[in-house]
Amino acid sequence: MNRRTCPMLWAAVWLVGASLSHASPRTDRAPQVPESLKVPAGNQAIFHARATGVQIYVCNAVATDQTQFAWSFKAPEAKLLDARGKVVGSHYAGPTWESAKGSKVVGAMLQNAPAPDPEAIPWLLLQAKSTTGPGLFDRVTFVQRVSTGGGKAPTTGCDAANVGHEVRVPYTAEYFFYRGTTAAPRVTAREPSSSRRRSSGRRS
Repeated sequence: MNRRTCPMLWAAVWLVGASLSHASPRTDRAPQVPESLKVPAGNQAIFHARATGVQIYVCNAVATDQTQFAWSFKAPEAKLLDARGKVVGSHYAGPTWESAKGSKVVGAMLQNAPAPDPEAIPWLLLQAKSTTGPGLFDRVTFVQRVSTGGGKAPTTGCDAANVGHEVRVPYTAEYFFYRGTTAAPRVTAREPSSSRRRSSGRRS
């Protein structure tokens, strides 16, 4: 390699690295899920994160029988990790997923299915109600919760003496985030021709 080639090669390497650093999240492979949890056609998985945290439950009287008591779900509280184990965001009440840089998606549950592990919380399919961007969660359309571990409410410990008491149950899960594969068509205003401009002043 001669001296003239070397600077050109390093310049090319720098340009490739710069373009990759500004690339959007890569397309991810969708997980194997029950039919009821499949995302509609026209969406693709663009990112997935592993959650590690807690499911929070509160002891309350049962609405239909105030003499009975049960743990009711309050909210999740978890860190979101990428494939390298780096914290990329958080998961909290809403349910909301927020990136470390501020983009977020708020979801609404559509379907659930029992987890293969009977001691784990269900798998879910959620649809985005709102998103905030730009960033990782901008324009997300659907979210799947799969590969869950733990997180179920206790079966004991909720009675009249413990009303209002909270428990935090450790859990893990994989969250897959989707975006639509088709963009809305762009409508470009057409400049009127000179003949149209000349006739625009006429009235019929």
